[in-house]
Amino acid sequence: MSDSRLWLTRLSLCIAVAFSSFAATSAHANNAKTTTPQVQQVSFRVTSPDTGRQTVATVSKQDLECLAEALYFEARGEGTQGQRAVAEVILNRVDHPRFPKTVCGVVNQRGQFSYKGRVSPRIHESGAYARVKNVAIAALSGSAPRTLTNGATYFHTGAVRPSWSRRFERTTRIGAHIFYRSDRRLASN
Repeated sequence: MSDSRLWLTRLSLCIAVAFSSFAATSAHANNAKTTTPQVQQVSFRVTSPDTGRQTVATVSKQDLECLAEALYFEARGEGTQGQRAVAEVILNRVDHPRFPKTVCGVVNQRGQFSYKGRVSPRIHESGAYARVKNVAIAALSGSAPRTLTNGATYFHTGAVRPSWSRRFERTTRIGAHIFYRSDRRLASN
């Protein structure tokens, strides 16, 4: 079994355990009265693919759902590395001053992702969704280092060539996607 599959298997098991304890905790929390709205947090036990060390990571439930949805519709046909690269772009945008400051803000930004059209997309492949959710957890928790795209903030499939691709520096190609960094504009000669 490859290292990435073994890592995903371990992560899936940890997620299953975390969700069962989260369900029990949230049922108890729902009985308590709160007056201030809070961002729902979800905790997971994650294993670093580099060190093998386990840690507990807490992420925003809303950011997790937005990132998993984006990975499902933009990269579910890619391998783990391709999915991690797309997650990296989204998180690079969150850290970039020209983009929204939350994962959901980036994912829902108008005109940025091809699946965000007029028709509301539906998730039909539960196995594929579970795999991209594992990648999203690893990306949000920081257990997957952001080293694949060299700081990319844009990507597209090789099947298209958007006009903006000529203006930005190409950083890499992973699977069907080509990645670009927007901070270094190319000369337009």
